[in-house]
Amino acid sequence: QVQLVESGGGLVQAGGSLRLSCTASGRTFSSASMGWFRQAPGKERELVGAITWSGSYTYYAHSVKGRFTISRDNAKNTVYLQMNSLKPEDTAVYYCAAGGRLRIGVAKYEADYWGQGTQVTVSS
Repeated sequence: QVQLVESGGGLVQAGGSLRLSCTASGRTFSSASMGWFRQAPGKERELVGAITWSGSYTYYAHSVKGRFTISRDNAKNTVYLQMNSLKPEDTAVYYCAAGGRLRIGVAKYEADYWGQGTQVTVSS
């Protein structure tokens, strides 16, 4: 049974930083794409960042480019999202995703597996 477990969410003031982690169990994702989505109340789920299996290619939503960094450690089956200069509009539930098909050119990621989500709240 595949599980993705996120951690690192919480409450932070605007301008602050958080680092999200997502560790997979049940299978290895060292040859698969991984990524992060987020969903704010009343809004559609948004692809925030994604990374190919080797880490050679990454994608970032325009709204987070230059502030967020996605990385991975295949030995630990873990993907990270470093979030700096956080803004109140970054408030959302953040979901880890793994496997499936990542198409960076069209900003599409059809993931096979999902985490349960972690809340990120940025106060002004």
